[in-house]
Amino acid sequence: MATEIELKLAISGKAARQLIDHPQLVGHPPQRLRLLNTYYDTPHLDLHDRRIALRFRKKGTNWLLTVKTAEAARGGLAVRQEWEYPAQPGEFDFTAVGDDALRHVLDTHRPQLRPVFTTHFTRLLWHLPHGNARIEMALDRGTIDSDGRTQKISEVELELLEGDIADLFSFAQQLQQDIALRPAIASKAESGYRLFKRTPPRPARSTPSPVRPGQTPIQAFRLIALACLEQLQRNEAGLLTNNQPEYIHQARVAIRRLRSALALFAPLLPAEFQKNFRKPWKKLADTLGTARNWDVFIDDTLPPILAAFPDTPAAQRLRKAARQQRRGAGQAVAAHIGHADTARLWLDFTAALYALPEVADLDLAQFAQQQIAEQSQRTEQIAARFAELDAHERHQLRLAYKKLRYTTDFMAPLLAHQASRKQLATLSQLQDALGQINDLITAQQLLNTLQPKRTAGPVDGWLTGRHQLLIDQLPNMLAPWLARQGH
Repeated sequence: MATEIELKLAISGKAARQLIDHPQLVGHPPQRLRLLNTYYDTPHLDLHDRRIALRFRKKGTNWLLTVKTAEAARGGLAVRQEWEYPAQPGEFDFTAVGDDALRHVLDTHRPQLRPVFTTHFTRLLWHLPHGNARIEMALDRGTIDSDGRTQKISEVELELLEGDIADLFSFAQQLQQDIALRPAIASKAESGYRLFKRTPPRPARSTPSPVRPGQTPIQAFRLIALACLEQLQRNEAGLLTNNQPEYIHQARVAIRRLRSALALFAPLLPAEFQKNFRKPWKKLADTLGTARNWDVFIDDTLPPILAAFPDTPAAQRLRKAARQQRRGAGQAVAAHIGHADTARLWLDFTAALYALPEVADLDLAQFAQQQIAEQSQRTEQIAARFAELDAHERHQLRLAYKKLRYTTDFMAPLLAHQASRKQLATLSQLQDALGQINDLITAQQLLNTLQPKRTAGPVDGWLTGRHQLLIDQLPNMLAPWLARQGH
């Protein structure tokens, strides 16, 4: 068995031609291979459900059987277990698989195994020294085929054969200075299954917390941050095409969670790490936030206004102007996401996460309890005097609840299950209520942007009345939470 540490990068045809002539490759002629791979599974895709990839590969005149535990890539980096050995197509002998439980699963499903998709591609293969490492670089270009449907392959895979993972990132970063390379999430197998199942693209939501007992705080932070980055990257295609508001929403959630994690673990993170990444993530958050504000204004705030004033020409003009602003904001998001600096940010951030030093003698559970207790106390202090809060302080209360919610969500696997679920449900409800109030304030600001010289009219009155109604309702929502906190 080999443990595969691989970094996957998407590349265009033009960039692929530039890569072949890159100075880093001078003196290292590539090996050219034509690869045919057929992936197998059961009719119900039992192997896929268990994140197992099984394929026959034709390499030259030889056939190989490969079994991989297909762990999810984070920031483009994947760490997998892999077994590969000579075999004939259709003859499934799993005796060489060194994991007893995995071998049992494969043997159990052997009678039902069928081909589900095939990859055909040309691979240029280099073996390169870099620092103290030895790296295998593959440039793959071809197609994935399944039942008459086809998807292109154009990617670079960097596999660490020996040495330190830092050298793998360093090599990728040097290439990225000259070549348009973007960290990629989906493996060929993942793309093939999506093609086989005819799964349409959809916005990616956050996944359950990867935190587990026994981890160090730095390990926990690394996994949380990588999960946030994965959610962001899985929404990349939708952000670039600017065709669904939900992509904006989920990308913004990913950035909010990431920035919350950076704030939560800030006492443990090197100053240089924070200096390098705080501003770039905030800049992206601001770009996404602007687009999301216009989405909420158009989809949530405007419809009841238009329903209340259906014959008001000013309201119709307002919708038209808002849609123009939304298109511009969406284009700004696509430009930001598609920029080379963003691709470098994703790779640099992933490299820096793996390079973080451990903090000695710090227990994760104690750190989690301390942070939740401190955040709860600060939030209580603001919420307890809600009746006297001004608009800015209500905004701070919303941010406090959001921070406490994300912290509780991150650390949920360390907490009592029922208590954490109830706490998360309450915090989510309060954050949403305060968010609606904030949306109305934002709506008024956007209205002023669209019509800066207008005289206040019925739309302003509707926003003011709705805003006050939500504020009046909020104390009843806060009371149960404050009571549980001892107020």
